[in-house]
Amino acid sequence: MLGENHSLFIEYPELSDRIKELKTSDEHFKRMADRYHHLDHKIRGLEGSNIPTDDHHFTQLKLERLQLKDKIFSILSN
Repeated sequence: MLGENHSLFIEYPELSDRIKELKTSDEHFKRMADRYHHLDHKIRGLEGSNIPTDDHHFTQLKLERLQLKDKIFSILSN
């Protein structure tokens, strides 16, 4: 769905306390979460506006977000 918010707190509401904890105690996790947030914000901005972007660039952004989400979930589930 275009423009849908995929923030970590929306994607993993049951893990929100763990997300907050790791963002304050684990610098590597914080950098990944911040990058994920930046990508999600950028993707939603592109979806919701008329800013031209080529399909390859857009696909790469979405792929990076997905890969980060997988890595973040792996950390959260340990």
